[in-house]
Amino acid sequence: MNRMYLLLVVSVFLLACARKPQNISISKNYSQQDIVNIIVKVNDNWQKNNSYKGRAFWDHSAYHTGNLAAYEITKLEKYKNYSLAWANHNNWKGAMSDNKNLWKYSYGESPEYVLFGDWQSCFQTYIDLFNLSEKKDSFMIARSIEVMEYQMRTENNDYWWWADGLFMVMPVMVKLYHITGKNLYLDKLYQYYKYAHSIMYDEETGLFYRDGRYVYPKHKTTNGKKDFWARGEGWVFAGLAKTIQDLPDTYKHKNKFIEIYRKMAVTLKKTQQSEGYWTRSLLDPEYAPGPETSGTAFFTYGFLSGINNGCLNKEEYMPVVDKSWKYLTEVALQKDGGIGYVQPIGERAIPGQHVDENSTANFGVGAFLLAASEVFKFLENSKN
Repeated sequence: MNRMYLLLVVSVFLLACARKPQNISISKNYSQQDIVNIIVKVNDNWQKNNSYKGRAFWDHSAYHTGNLAAYEITKLEKYKNYSLAWANHNNWKGAMSDNKNLWKYSYGESPEYVLFGDWQSCFQTYIDLFNLSEKKDSFMIARSIEVMEYQMRTENNDYWWWADGLFMVMPVMVKLYHITGKNLYLDKLYQYYKYAHSIMYDEETGLFYRDGRYVYPKHKTTNGKKDFWARGEGWVFAGLAKTIQDLPDTYKHKNKFIEIYRKMAVTLKKTQQSEGYWTRSLLDPEYAPGPETSGTAFFTYGFLSGINNGCLNKEEYMPVVDKSWKYLTEVALQKDGGIGYVQPIGERAIPGQHVDENSTANFGVGAFLLAASEVFKFLENSKN
């Protein structure tokens, strides 16, 4: 009888173990070739179904940052050529106006909004393509330099008035510094950032509101909580990661950017859901529940970039990445290579908004590719 009881206990224990969800460890469960295969599956699916003939606005630009990250890993010329075709289609410009008297930087999608950061994000890709080219044709970055140096000659410092702008333009400033050697790019980077910090930053959490309209207590969730929008936070976190990795160590404000980035990481770690994703309203999951991929992918990229570049502690933050990567590859990634659960274009968490496996977008795919590329680099670093 005792033996039968013991066998029953062991059987129940083994059954429970078999049903228990297994933890995913990037370093144990994935090879670099696995990551390459995922990148190719996702990017081939996107490019097969979407023309390069998109405008040079923020959503397309965000995809192309991911596309060139995919090229860096895979070395597939078709990826670089896809971004080259897009750049040529847009004449290596953002907003198209050449009349500087009309240039604006409030929100706008027409040709005169040249100074609006959503039209400047494309410069990241143009600069990267320039750096990848053998001929180094100055035309590839002429408009980028023209626009940014015109902007820097103005007395205004309030160009980045919404959170997304930090991803769109901060990396542009650092990339152009490295090409031109002009310290003004780094000086203005900090001045513009300080303005954004002054109107959107929350000292308690270390997070950024989407813009001045969403600052607590003027704006609250329906549950009375601070409302930090996941994708907006993702733009900032990923933008800081992109910027920090390229800033020279001699830059006097570099540690300030790192401090802000690390404080964000602490809060983001706390707000991750057990399933690996982040909800659209970070501090109030009930306000807009369920998975959201674009913010989760940008956070994954941001954490991994910090780990890969020595800004974040690997032991502390890899468990966060393991969970988010599990979500990205087992829930967001669809069988055909599509990326689902991407909140549509907007500016906030929206209660009741339907997001499912068929909800996708160019910027969400770009964010996924950025994250996957950093996974590859992590695995490469782990071999050393």
